[in-house]
Amino acid sequence: MRRVAGTASERFWDERARESALFFVDNRLDYREPDETAFWAGGEEALDRLLELAGVALGPDDVVVDIGCGVGRLTRVAARRAARVIAVDVSSEMLDRARRLNAGLDNVTWVHGDGRGLPGLPDAGADALISLVVFQHVPDPEITLGYIREMGRVLRPGGWAAFQVSTDPSIHRPRSAAARLRWRLAALAGRGPQGQDHPAWLGSSVTLDNLRSAADAAGLELERVLGAPGQFTTVLARRR
Repeated sequence: MRRVAGTASERFWDERARESALFFVDNRLDYREPDETAFWAGGEEALDRLLELAGVALGPDDVVVDIGCGVGRLTRVAARRAARVIAVDVSSEMLDRARRLNAGLDNVTWVHGDGRGLPGLPDAGADALISLVVFQHVPDPEITLGYIREMGRVLRPGGWAAFQVSTDPSIHRPRSAAARLRWRLAALAGRGPQGQDHPAWLGSSVTLDNLRSAADAAGLELERVLGAPGQFTTVLARRR
């Protein structure tokens, strides 16, 4: 699934992976010295919280798709609970690190995605789909809605997707000139992250009406929508 020339989002996340991969998966960590033990422990806590809010659980026979897997923070947890995990990310650099950091996982397939959907994944081949703090960084809401339509294609009837989207457009507006200058000065000095005003970091939101329309077109029933409007709206969608 590799392409000769990557998209702007792929290039952005490749650069962030080289800069500080763990921080850009969880930016609550220290930028210069992220705590790797806390990083992986936080992955288990994050997945448990997502599944708790959605009201679902992974089963030992499940095939799970992890969209926006990064370095495999949730993938590692899901692989212990499910039969197989298909971990998808737009960044080849993130995936290279994921393979190295999770070398012992023999039930994971790492997939280099195109940043717009789930090409190559079979129809009705997954029991569950998870995604956490990924769609908030997608710069075009139509791409996010396209992923939701793809969920309906890859989930088997009765399968579910538990994921987060942003439903608050105010979160994604460019920051003030003063804030951007502070970020850039910190980045130049090596004290702070780069790319904070890039569209692939600022991301975008979706409206609830468009979310429902995309789900309906994909044959998905929205069973739960929690925390709307908000940057971390949690959704449970089930394939009819």
